[in-house]
Amino acid sequence: MIRLWWALRSAVFVAWLVATVVPWGLLMLLLSVFVRGTRLYWPTMMWLRMAIWGARTLCGVRHRVHGMDNLPTAANRRAAVLLASKHQSTWETFAYPTLMPHPLAYVFKRELLYVPFFGWAMARLDMIHIDRRKRTEAWNKVAAQGRLLFDRGIWVIMFPEGTRTARGQQGLYKSGAARLAIAAGVPIVPIAATSARCWPPRSFLLRPGVIDVSIGQPIDSVGREERELMAEVQAWIEAEMRRLDPVAYPHPHAPSAART
Repeated sequence: MIRLWWALRSAVFVAWLVATVVPWGLLMLLLSVFVRGTRLYWPTMMWLRMAIWGARTLCGVRHRVHGMDNLPTAANRRAAVLLASKHQSTWETFAYPTLMPHPLAYVFKRELLYVPFFGWAMARLDMIHIDRRKRTEAWNKVAAQGRLLFDRGIWVIMFPEGTRTARGQQGLYKSGAARLAIAAGVPIVPIAATSARCWPPRSFLLRPGVIDVSIGQPIDSVGREERELMAEVQAWIEAEMRRLDPVAYPHPHAPSAART
């Protein structure tokens, strides 16, 4: 009965997403004819606030954030950082733009641009969409656009594991985030998030509970080697995941080295 109740609440939430994204996506497409950049970013992100509100109100998915003081302040608009986060579900992709004081630019696969309304609106924003099949071309695009965005004070966010991982699991950490941070000379801010506790990967069956988001101190990239830098980012994230969600991890200590 409990699982059926979760399924019914989740179905209402999905209906809420669909019902709101269509008019909002159309409105943002119309607005994009007249404004671009951050003037379009913040209105577009209001739909994500609606999505997070829906998850909390309809499904009981709440969150708490630790370490906000590790981020540059909203007043320091030119401070550039690269956010590198654990990736367990759709929740954090919706939530981070609503939590951060600066505009964010995601690095994502270009196939998402074809998602009706949601993807169409994303295509009008300053994001970095890549073709994963063309690795060299993809990296060149990330490096070039990343530098431009950092120069404008926009934070780039990447998921080093590349795809969503199940609760208690660890994906293959790739070194792209470290490579971009070194090339642009910006620090990496590691983030741990226990989102699969409430919203499992590749699922829309949400469970009530609390998602913890922990933001680490910036890790300097100047003079670093990408493999070593990524290993430090990985070590912090995985250790923090075990601290935040010890029930999910059979081993108390995270691996100390990143893989490439």
